[in-house]
Amino acid sequence: MSAPDAGEHPWKVFARIPSLAGRSYAVTDLPGGLTNRNYRLTSDDAQDPLDVVVRISDPTTGLLAVDRQAEYENSVRAAGVGVGAPVVDYLPGQGVLVVGYLPSRTFDDADVAGNLTRVAASVRRLHTAEPFVNRFDFFAIHRHYLRIMDEHGFRMPAGYLDLLPTAARVEAALSVRPEPLVSCHNDLLSANFLDEGARIRIIDYEYSGLNEPSFELGNIAQEAHLSPAQLAALVAAYHGGESAQTDRSLARARLWSVMSAYGWTLWGTIQAGASRIDYDFWGWAMDKLDRAAGAMTSPGFETLLDEVAG
Repeated sequence: MSAPDAGEHPWKVFARIPSLAGRSYAVTDLPGGLTNRNYRLTSDDAQDPLDVVVRISDPTTGLLAVDRQAEYENSVRAAGVGVGAPVVDYLPGQGVLVVGYLPSRTFDDADVAGNLTRVAASVRRLHTAEPFVNRFDFFAIHRHYLRIMDEHGFRMPAGYLDLLPTAARVEAALSVRPEPLVSCHNDLLSANFLDEGARIRIIDYEYSGLNEPSFELGNIAQEAHLSPAQLAALVAAYHGGESAQTDRSLARARLWSVMSAYGWTLWGTIQAGASRIDYDFWGWAMDKLDRAAGAMTSPGFETLLDEVAG
């Protein structure tokens, strides 16, 4: 069976989920998803309690290099180390995932900046999970996005292609001394951190796969708009104060932060051209491009390339 059409009523989707069969529940729409429709289903029946989130993916996410089977399998592995939400059900080939609801507070950028040590601890714990399926190769994904832009005739931002030679130099520099791969989330927007009080959970494993830790840390910094000093603190907390490892990782994380802003720009432009979700994807993408272009043309960028490749 194919993925639900974007216009399909969610109750028709719920009716196909085995774990919900024969149960009564209330449904609350959870706003904010950029690639999914999310619903909280609850029941206070003492004999059959229920509190889950049903994630229904938009069919257009196929353009965005999302592997739903890998998302499911890696969600299970993230839950296994106590970082992800428990996985309740999954409809293969239909883009429907059911996870346990986590009573918590969703982070924003300021929360990430104010909880760097705790964020680092949660990320480090995630990275100990059983090896995730798939290799998340950001440069390969970026090339995929470039092909999608061309094939579908989506609007290319002015000046974007002029930076491709610089992106190639970034790829070359990062390939010199790659880090060992671990189980990474790879798309840690601030809203993917949930604060339970005792610990921080991490949700939404659409882009999860094996990657190097420095990408994860650099991407967090990029998404949360962390300052250079805050990124340095995040890296130091992740490595537990091991100065030699921190120094090596920080330069890579800084470079990955720039590349992630540049690469994810195309995620936003594809969404601007294809998604039916009411969101300013173009403005989101232009913010990333402005920051990436500023970094790539800054006086210290050559030094950073040399530091990573040297």
